[in-house]
Amino acid sequence: MKIKQIALIGAIVAGIAAASANAAPQQLPGYTPGAEVTQIAATRGQIDTISNVIYSQIKGPRAVRQLRMSFLIPRTAAAKPAIVYFPGGGFTSADHEKFIEMRMALAQAGFVVAAAEYRTVPDTFPAPVQDGKAAVRYLREHAAEYGIDPQRIGVLGDSAGGYLAQMLGVTNGEKNFDKGDYLNQSSDVQAVVTLYGLSNLLNIGAGFPENIQDVHRSPASTEALLVNGAAFRDFPGAAIGKDEKKALNASPMGHINGKKPPFLIMHGSADTLVSPVQSAQLFKALKQGGNPAEYVLLEGANHGDLPWYQEPLIHRVVEWFKLTLKVSASQPVAAAPQNPNANL
Repeated sequence: MKIKQIALIGAIVAGIAAASANAAPQQLPGYTPGAEVTQIAATRGQIDTISNVIYSQIKGPRAVRQLRMSFLIPRTAAAKPAIVYFPGGGFTSADHEKFIEMRMALAQAGFVVAAAEYRTVPDTFPAPVQDGKAAVRYLREHAAEYGIDPQRIGVLGDSAGGYLAQMLGVTNGEKNFDKGDYLNQSSDVQAVVTLYGLSNLLNIGAGFPENIQDVHRSPASTEALLVNGAAFRDFPGAAIGKDEKKALNASPMGHINGKKPPFLIMHGSADTLVSPVQSAQLFKALKQGGNPAEYVLLEGANHGDLPWYQEPLIHRVVEWFKLTLKVSASQPVAAAPQNPNANL
């Protein structure tokens, strides 16, 4: 008998709660006849945007060059891991506010995402690497302001940006590329994702037709301009292969020895701009050195085409960063959409 009474009382209480939650519209503050009344469940966290933050100032003979980054910041109390995104652009541009699909998915998963521009041609190596490391140091210096855990910083880049992400990863601990401000901070990174990036400037077109190989042998190729500079006065210009030691030092494959952070390497099998050999050789070298690395070859994908913007690909990158940088699933920020059929 008592059990029935308890059950009845529970049903009454539940009914009262439901009635309260679904109060008559006219009882709601601010109601007026004709108003639409609805409820929205809070399932997604808030993300703040901060654009065009100056993270580095390069002093030249006549002017100061200011480099910018833009932030996506989940509004949570806990310190969060950060990802620095470096855009591709063939070493001639660094449009850092692109790839919003990937950056927003990472922010929704609980990462502070900083998209950074960097110097490109006609500036020469090591300018881009110095800028990349300056961006990481800036985040550590201002970690408290942006809610960043300075012990968990990863880098992400596509194409030339993938090259830059690789360079930051393989040069952990090398101080000769650290120039500029906040030199008291480390520029080391804890995770690297590279999308159709360049690992060796000497063989970007490996396996491509001879006419494409001729482009890469030209002193006017962007990799030659990056390493050797443009023809000027009595300098006629130089192909990338003119000084192989110099070119290799400017390449991730030239810094492959030693312990490296975890890498996720992705490339399209149908890439006609940067040979898939670039990613395959990096993966092989990292594994031979006993370093943690994963390699995903996207069948039929070309260089930066639509497969790279699809949810399964973005989900793969987000989940890898979450696992590698130990993002808790309990964080009060909506995770990136799940796709149980993703095979990446």
